[in-house]
Amino acid sequence: MENLSTYFILFIIYSFLGWVVEVINCSIVEKKVVNRGFLISPICPIYGCGAILITLVLSNYKDDWFVVFCMAVILCGTLEYFTSWLMEKLFHARWWDYSQNKFNINGRICLETMIPFGLLGLLIIYVLNPFFYNLLSYIPSNVSNIISLVLFIILIADMIISCNVISKVTSTVKKVAAQNKKDDTYEITAKARELLKSNWKGRRLLDAFPNIETIKEKVKKVANDTAEKAAEKVKKVANDTAEKVKKVANDTADKGKKAVEISKKAIEKGKEVANKKIEINKKNKKDD
Repeated sequence: MENLSTYFILFIIYSFLGWVVEVINCSIVEKKVVNRGFLISPICPIYGCGAILITLVLSNYKDDWFVVFCMAVILCGTLEYFTSWLMEKLFHARWWDYSQNKFNINGRICLETMIPFGLLGLLIIYVLNPFFYNLLSYIPSNVSNIISLVLFIILIADMIISCNVISKVTSTVKKVAAQNKKDDTYEITAKARELLKSNWKGRRLLDAFPNIETIKEKVKKVANDTAEKAAEKVKKVANDTAEKVKKVANDTADKGKKAVEISKKAIEKGKEVANKKIEINKKNKKDD
């Protein structure tokens, strides 16, 4: 039975192979060498996660290749969608977007990329896993544990550095937006890109994700938040003022109504007194 260190080493291996696939694919599209990936290390963790997920869930279904294919499509598609959603929530970014592809779901996944997930599942279950299991079986367990620990420390350090770069961009965008008296998208974008280009990690991210929506989405978010807050404030002041005016008008109207009622009662009372006097006078005349 495979232990935790074996699975982690498999995770790193598949993450590296995923990085190789991404680099080759993007380099062909961009017609230049592109060091693809969010992290500094030559790995794409989403591939490692997908491979381990396929290994843990689908190993018991290896007797039916069609089930393996279909389940791999579902598992990896779900993983890609969730990863896109999570990274967008964390960094206000779209690291990939399939909106222009047919049969996409919210631009996060599409049929064009999901079919290869099924083929990848078949490759992992029937070819790669048996090969890597056999290879790792020659490594003593204590050595495997040490390798896993070292790789885990490197991975954590890599994630901290990478997230720190993106968080600096986010804080810079907020700072620039707060200093501007008007919405200046171009200036904010320029400042954010300038910060990314100021260090090698930022430059690598720009090269790896040339169409990244991080800056654009953050600028839109800051601008929209500012506009919404201003609109809400104006709306609140207007509503408060309208309520006060309405209250004063209602109070004045109520007082006017009360004054009219009092006047009516006074007139009625006057009429009643006058009528009584007339009656008394008539009675006195009859008596005389």
